[in-house]
Amino acid sequence: MFENIGSTEILILILVLIVLFGGSKITDLARGLGEATKEIKKAQKQIDSTKDELKKEAVIEDETAAKKKIRHLKKKKK
Repeated sequence: MFENIGSTEILILILVLIVLFGGSKITDLARGLGEATKEIKKAQKQIDSTKDELKKEAVIEDETAAKKKIRHLKKKKK
């Protein structure tokens, strides 16, 4: 996303932030941004974990359905 931003642009952004918010506010903003990033990563891990669990459940249900179908077909042949 920020591959094309060079060091000059980053320096200008930092200076603008210092002018707009002051030095003490920037540390608060950075801390808040770090905490938000941590929460987003935590939520993403939970989503991935839930998706994995759902996939496992779906496989088990598919196997159970397949076994029932096989039993039904075997009974039908007799």
